[in-house]
Order: sequence, then structure tokens, then C-alpha cells
Amino acid sequence: MFQISNAGAQTPFYRATPRELDVPPGSLIRSEPMMFAPAGAQAYRVLYRSVGMQGEPIAVSGVIVVPPGPAPAGGRPIVAWAHPTTGVVPHCAPSLAIFVFQQMAGLRRLIEQGVVVAATDYPGLGTAGPHPYLVGDSEARAVIDSVRAARTLPDVGGGSSFAVWGHSQGGQASLYTGLIAHTYAPELRLVGVAAAAPATSLVALMDDDFSSAGGKNLTAMTLWSWSRVYGAPIDKVVLPKAMPTVDRLSNECIESIFDIMERQKTEKPLERQFLSVPNIAAVQPWRSLAMRNNPDPLPPQMPLFLAQGTEDNIVRPEVTRGYMQRQCKAGGKVVMMWVPGVGHGFVARDSADTAVAWMMDRFAGRPAPSDCGRSVAGAAAAEAAQ
Repeated sequence: MFQISNAGAQTPFYRATPRELDVPPGSLIRSEPMMFAPAGAQAYRVLYRSVGMQGEPIAVSGVIVVPPGPAPAGGRPIVAWAHPTTGVVPHCAPSLAIFVFQQMAGLRRLIEQGVVVAATDYPGLGTAGPHPYLVGDSEARAVIDSVRAARTLPDVGGGSSFAVWGHSQGGQASLYTGLIAHTYAPELRLVGVAAAAPATSLVALMDDDFSSAGGKNLTAMTLWSWSRVYGAPIDKVVLPKAMPTVDRLSNECIESIFDIMERQKTEKPLERQFLSVPNIAAVQPWRSLAMRNNPDPLPPQMPLFLAQGTEDNIVRPEVTRGYMQRQCKAGGKVVMMWVPGVGHGFVARDSADTAVAWMMDRFAGRPAPSDCGRSVAGAAAAEAAQ
């Protein structure tokens, strides 16, 4: 049974006792209603049981949004929203954000279609940190367990079908969800994976991101997180004078464009001095950790929707194109949506309507379309002309 409680930044709502964790993964520990959900929906801030980096029981927080009215026979479909980078420390949890509902791309359209949205914070955001940033298996377990938790809330109806939809870091989480869902949660039926500008090659990301202010922000958070969750030696790759800036960046959150502007100010010293090596992606153990968190192609029977902005300088279009090609080669069915003139920050927003329509078709059991038979260059040109 779910409990009603009062949540706030780092209050007891986000902390679970060993006894509360002595339940199966996906069990709801507590919840409380949230105000201002769109389209007449009821939202809940939730804490649920998941699995940590070493297989240990952990608590993960998030938000679940339930459409108005009683659930239909068989339960409602569920979409797991996997959020992009918001930070790497507990107070950066989306469930604590003022504009949490605006951050969920396609939320209103999904509610209007009668879909429950389960939006995990991921481990270490909301709950005790540090957050295992860009650690694919960790993200995916939290995503899947949010779906399990959502099934037990009022007016959800216990349905077992879900899709996953994510952006950037959440795109990586979505792909890893597609990789582990069948074995991790055999009682659920994943009907499709949708990802906007997903992090599919962390080696390329580490290499490319060093050339931009936004990229240095992400690199700093990655190094800070992995030094704590993997014990990787950050002092071997970051100059001592740069560490105070890395620490400051790792304690700032990203909720709005204003936060990004503030982080760009904080990041300025890294433009003068940051790394003691020319390329982190060539240095161990960082290279091995990056390779470990590159998602493989999905099982060929799993439909995939990819969206990519043509002006993205964080996740380059050719990197997403490369993942599409690998998935096609593996026998998968992939829809590739190119969003002309759009950069990294807005590709999920601008592709959300198309992604929602694609997911609703998967819930309806319609045959999955595929762009794999088209030339990738031709497909990109066709999208750019629209």
C-alpha cells in the first residue's frame, strides 16, 4: 500500500530504512500527491525499491502521473520517461524541481491518450548520492522499477505494457532498458524504445565534449561521478587547480536555460586549465568505463525510434546515425527522425509529438515501420527537406 507523506529537499521522504527496503524491486515505499499536473491528471512523488551498483537494495525517487478517470479493463499503458542530465547530487532530482512537469517531453499528449507516465529520478538524485551518472544498467533498473511502482497506484489498473522514452542521458537509459527489460522484469512487456539524441558512444562523447563549454560541463560531472561510484582516480586526469571548479559544477543543477547560463559562468576557469591529459577517452580506467557504458544494439524484435537534431554539438548526428546503422545491421526496425536546425537541448521537445504517436502505435500492436531499407544519407536529406 502507498503512504502519504510530506516531501522536500533531503527530508525523510527520500530516505528508506533497511526494513522498508526488505521488499522486491519495484515495490512502492511511499508516495504523496503533487499539485499542478497538466490535463486534469493526478501526479505523485514516489519512493520505490530498486537495485544498486553492487546488487544491493536501494531506494529511488521519482514522479508518476496518472490520467483522470478510472483505468480501463486490463490497465493503462505506461510510458517511462528517462530524463536528460539534471545533475549528479541529490538536490538535483527532477522530483524536487519547480518545473518538473514541463521537463517531461510529450507529457500532456501522453495524458490525453490515457497513458501513465513514470519518471524516475535515477539513483542518487533525491536519494543519497552520488548519482551513477551515465551508468547504463543503473539507470535502466531505476526506469523499469518505476514502471513496477506505477502499476500499484490508484487508477493505473496494473497493466503490464510499457514503452520507454528518453533524451540524452535518458536516451542512454532508454536503450539500456531495451537491453535488460526482458530478463530484469519478465512480468512486463516492453513494446518499444524511443530515444532523442541518446548517449550511445561515451568514448566519442568524452572526446567531442572537450571542445565546447557545454561539453566540459558534462565531462566534469562524468569524472566527478565515476571517481566516486567506480573509484576511478580523478587526480590522474584533472589538474589540481581545476578541481574546485569541477566540484562546484558537480553541485549545480540543470533545470532551465537559466541554470545552463549560470553553469557556463562556473565553467569558465576550465577553458584555461582542466585536464592533465589530451584525451580522457584514451586513458585507463576511463576508457574501459566509457566502453562498458556504451549500449549494444537492441534485440532485433524490439522496435526503436530515434530523434536527432542536425545542429547538435553535444551528441553529434553522425554518432546517432552510427547507432542506427548498427541496429539495422542487427536486424532491427528503426525509425530515424532528423530535426533540422535543432541542437541538443530541444530535440526531445521538438520530436515529442512524433515519438508519442509512434509509441501509441506500438501499444496498439500495429506493425513497426523502419527506415533501415532507406539510405541513411537519403533519409536525412528527406527529413531536412520537410
